[in-house]
Amino acid sequence: MGPSEFRPVYHPAGHDHELRGALQDLRTGRWLSMRNLLESTPDWSSWTRRTQVLATVAAGSDAVAAWLTEEPRSVAATVMHARVVVERAVRAHREKHARAQELWQEAWEGCRSAAHASPADPVPWVCLLALSQLDERQRLDEHRMLPPGPMLFPGPWGLLAEADKRDPFNREAYHRMLQFVYARQAGGTLSEAVNFVQWAASSAPDGSPLHVLPLYVRVERYRREHGNEKALDLHWVTEDGERDSRRALQIWFARTDPASQSLLDLNHLAHALWGSLQFADAAPVFRALGPYYTSIPWAYRTRTPDGPAGAQDVFLRARGRCLAAEGEPGRRPHS
Repeated sequence: MGPSEFRPVYHPAGHDHELRGALQDLRTGRWLSMRNLLESTPDWSSWTRRTQVLATVAAGSDAVAAWLTEEPRSVAATVMHARVVVERAVRAHREKHARAQELWQEAWEGCRSAAHASPADPVPWVCLLALSQLDERQRLDEHRMLPPGPMLFPGPWGLLAEADKRDPFNREAYHRMLQFVYARQAGGTLSEAVNFVQWAASSAPDGSPLHVLPLYVRVERYRREHGNEKALDLHWVTEDGERDSRRALQIWFARTDPASQSLLDLNHLAHALWGSLQFADAAPVFRALGPYYTSIPWAYRTRTPDGPAGAQDVFLRARGRCLAAEGEPGRRPHS
């Protein structure tokens, strides 16, 4: 297949083919593959990612409820129940649904039940962090704890600490914390987000996906400033932009197995390297994506951000430019 014939696809399972099969069964209301997959999941990172993806599909059905009825003592079913009710509460809040408060209460209780059933599991605490962004005015004490360092904001630091204790530098936990920053009515400023992601990345070990977090804030700033409407876009070609993308490339991408990583993280890194004109460096990231892509962040570089076709076109142009640069004489990736 030539470059012009390549058409990327989006699939929430990405390179995780076992998860793909479980999702396919789940869409038809069958939960046995989900149970078997979770029983064989080897680590907290994969467990967090798989339960999150499964919940986005399971939230639209009663499959998890059926599983829990059939196996009421199943820890995995209890955790998945928490995932599902949190997903429903977040959606109801976003859509301003009349039952939003009721669903929030149900979700909070589900998280507490899961934390009790699986005390070593980070996911119930990640779920509570997801719920924290619904408390925009920070009415609950646990959502306005003093921060662990200067230049940070009051927030659900105790919840993050509980997730961290069980799975240090859990990717979703820190992304949920970033979403909390954006949701805060008392602030939610981009400077707070910048301070948070720099703080998180500064202590993360080599190979941690937290080194990609600064690229998400850069995309959010671009989105808020409607950067896609600028005739001359210099947003990405800055010393900071180049440094953040190069750091993520060297400290995260080069020191991990890309096939096991988040598609969103890989897309953000490819996008940042392309945007900062580091084309040859971006080529291995595009190759690591294989046939997959995500519409975000590419959609923000189009004049129709809601159109998936526009996002795909931007992705294909960027991919083609970067793969071509890899073979250009005198162009070598940064070491």
